Amino acid sequence: MRTPVIAANWKMYKTPTEAKSFLTAFLPLVREQTMSEIVLCPPAIDLTFVLAGVEASSVRVGAQNMHFAEEGAYTGEISAAMLTALGVTHVILGHSERRQYFAETDETVHQKLITALKHRLTPIVCIGERLEEREGGKTEEVLTRQIRVAIGGIDPAQLAPMIVAYEPVWAIGTGKTATPEMAADAHRLIRGEVARLAGKSVAERLRILYGGSVKPENAATLLGQPEIDGALVGGASLDPQSFAKIVGAA
Repeated sequence: MRTPVIAANWKMYKTPTEAKSFLTAFLPLVREQTMSEIVLCPPAIDLTFVLAGVEASSVRVGAQNMHFAEEGAYTGEISAAMLTALGVTHVILGHSERRQYFAETDETVHQKLITALKHRLTPIVCIGERLEEREGGKTEEVLTRQIRVAIGGIDPAQLAPMIVAYEPVWAIGTGKTATPEMAADAHRLIRGEVARLAGKSVAERLRILYGGSVKPENAATLLGQPEIDGALVGGASLDPQSFAKIVGAA
């Protein structure tokens, strides 16, 4: 059995005060939840406050991004060592918004993955196709390329902590959602490619999340698919009651 992961990507929302208010409302709602791994990924400025707030709980904390370099003259960036020093356990890599707005590439995702694994962070590697790529019949080509570049050349034994999040870009923040069947097909494709590149045992243990307008209304149906091992939740994770319902659906 693969333990489901329900991860919240708060993006550029919530001040420290708002983050504390979220935790006050959210943590009692999931106190009895033991079936899923819950990860909150707030903006960098909130990390310290969220880490302190979840200290007595099983909720884990992730960052939304990190640089692949150990240190250096990279104004505005955060290193893996800085994250682990705080107590961060997870990090999102290659989110579609990072690719779209900040020139993230398959190669930089690969470099960041190497660094995250070196520092024993659990990487959540995001991949997904744009609308024109899906309509052009290129979904398989895009997902295969993104996975191949991300994990290429990495010792399969080191990949055990990795999580993959399938995010069809056309479903992020649009209200559109891939059907459970579409999502499951993509997850099977991803698992198959990982098996080809890193071996069957790595692929069978790999947790693949779905991300793209996940809401309480569709969470149970999506998470009911055997190939879907959890969710990377955007907008619906900003409300404590909404996100708690998604956790419950897992």
